[in-house]
Amino acid sequence: MSGIPSAGGGFHAIAYTFRKARQAGGILKMYRALRAKNACKTCALGMGGQKGGMTNELGHFPEFCKKSVQALAADLQPAIPLDQFTSATLEQLRELSPRQLEAMGRITVPLVLEAGSTAFRAATWDEALTRLADKLRPTPHDQAFFYFSGRSSNEAGFLLQLFARVWGTNHVNNCSFYCHQASGVGLTSVFGQGVGTVPLDGLEHTDLLLLIGANPASNHPRFLRTLMELKRRGGKIIVINPLREVGLERFRVPSDPRSLVFGTTIADHYLQPHCGGDLAFILALMRTLRDRGACDQEFLAAHTTGWAELDAHLGALDVAELLTRSGLSAADLTLVADAYMASKATVFAWAMGITHHRHGTDTVRAIADLALLRGMVAKPGAGLLPLRGHSNIQGLGTVGVTPVLKDAIAKRVEQHLGINLPTSAGLDTMGCMQRAHAGQMRVAWCLGGNLWGSSPDAEWTRAAFANIDQVVYLNTTLNTGHIHGLGKETWILPVRARDEESETTTQESMFSYVRLSDGGAPRFPGPRGEVPLIAEFAHRVLGSTGAVDWQALRAHSAVRSLISEVVPGLESLATIDATKAEFHIAGRAYPEPSFKTAYGKARLHVISLPPAEVLPANGLHLMTIRSEGQFNTVVYEDHDRYRGTTTRDVILLAPADITRLGLRVNQRVTVRSSIGSMTSIRVAEGRIRAGNAAMYYPESNVLVPRDTD
Repeated sequence: MSGIPSAGGGFHAIAYTFRKARQAGGILKMYRALRAKNACKTCALGMGGQKGGMTNELGHFPEFCKKSVQALAADLQPAIPLDQFTSATLEQLRELSPRQLEAMGRITVPLVLEAGSTAFRAATWDEALTRLADKLRPTPHDQAFFYFSGRSSNEAGFLLQLFARVWGTNHVNNCSFYCHQASGVGLTSVFGQGVGTVPLDGLEHTDLLLLIGANPASNHPRFLRTLMELKRRGGKIIVINPLREVGLERFRVPSDPRSLVFGTTIADHYLQPHCGGDLAFILALMRTLRDRGACDQEFLAAHTTGWAELDAHLGALDVAELLTRSGLSAADLTLVADAYMASKATVFAWAMGITHHRHGTDTVRAIADLALLRGMVAKPGAGLLPLRGHSNIQGLGTVGVTPVLKDAIAKRVEQHLGINLPTSAGLDTMGCMQRAHAGQMRVAWCLGGNLWGSSPDAEWTRAAFANIDQVVYLNTTLNTGHIHGLGKETWILPVRARDEESETTTQESMFSYVRLSDGGAPRFPGPRGEVPLIAEFAHRVLGSTGAVDWQALRAHSAVRSLISEVVPGLESLATIDATKAEFHIAGRAYPEPSFKTAYGKARLHVISLPPAEVLPANGLHLMTIRSEGQFNTVVYEDHDRYRGTTTRDVILLAPADITRLGLRVNQRVTVRSSIGSMTSIRVAEGRIRAGNAAMYYPESNVLVPRDTD
């Protein structure tokens, strides 16, 4: 164990940036890459585009973080030494950690692992596309699926999902089905659309922020500047998280001299519930507001439905039982209730700590209920803010990368192109993996990401992939999915990074702001742009005699023109090449309480607690976490400075649990769950709520069951 710093960010982050820049080819090279007019490649907070790199959508400069630098450094790496990679056996490659695979370099030629082979070999692009098209063309339409990462552009995402549907399947899904789908479903059931209700400038008017089940200090570091500014205006922040995170207690914002030198206190109050205890606490908080007469009856009557039913339900709740289930105290409840009642503008922000539960959707609905009880939606500085992880994951949902295509988009596509889209039910990500495990999927296409590394029950997932005839990955660098998520035949196709695209692309932030990225010169001759690659593949599979001119859609501007015709809200893409005008999608934030439901009112939900889980003797609730040197499944550093760990093979336990279980720090133990085990895991002291444990993802996926919400 190493020492935990007194604050996140700071001079260490600045020094890290310079060190990483030197490793990636020099400080000037990194600076030019950061300043290019391209949207940030990491979190969906958004940065860059036509305002210039290191600039957010409000025009503030400089805006960047370690995540931005890490992603750029990965793309600035030299090419993988081909002879070194192709001479390595699968057994040898599987000994490599996520960090070691990422650090091997850029993929620059198509790679294939054929049935019966123990090593990848290089292939030509013509061989790759010919064999891939020949395989997909006769495949039954319900035996192929397409998976999308938020790394890709709106243009690539739209084009590949269009091809999938024209070919004949609705098995189209994106990485949000494993992270924020509970947010999308929950918010849609309340408001009629599944995105956050807060624009970035809305946070300038917030006086209270409840940050629940999220760690933006590590995963969205630039959001800490927004939180710093909130605190300087006199606002309050309450963090609710089983694990105390140093960056949420105190942070030194590198772009602000005063914060950099003196630091900024982030959390006014830090509450540590049990893992999954948030729902019980939110219900207790709603009951408290009701009992105190603090609900906005006028707002509820005018702008919601279901208040009478919710009111009666809240009146029957046992607050003491709810607090026991949550792991929090009556004093905690009073503290939050007092702060919320005193607030004139509250924002509720959350991430995976809320959505990664069997009751994730209900917890999102409960958060929405809580906001509506005091009219904290459709007013300046108030609303709901799911902190989305990848830079364009929200954009992919907007352009139709979902199993069920929105009626408005489907009808426009059919009318505009004169085609009939498939009507068969599309499977979500887990549904596709279940079908694969049953031996009923022949082909899988993965546009970016690491589906194996993102999936629960890693050994089951490995077996599911092994049943697929042909697995295709489109990536820039290697990840664990390329080595463990193998089909009977596996292809890795090298694609260009966002700032290497030969034409402009667009991305959408979590604040529903659409940016235009300029692209740039390719760093290697082998990788191809995603849009022309998809268009060529579609042409090879479907030919040139159908309703869609795939060859014409090699041009990004042609794809944008089509999107503007068929996706409501993106009409401005038709002229963005000429105007360079980035924009907020209209109707996402609510200036007035007129919602997207059929009746124009928000729907309150009656939420009940799921049955209490009974832990076995010496059992703990496990939360899986990412490190400060990590982005999604990509691991850039094995150590975690913010938690004081030097390796990732650890289990973080509360000191009381270490004593209770008769363990000692640095002892090696076996950790078992209902579906798997991990041996030689080192016990480490963590600042976590007793009764809970934390381990690093994706390595700990072998312990995570496949239960779904």
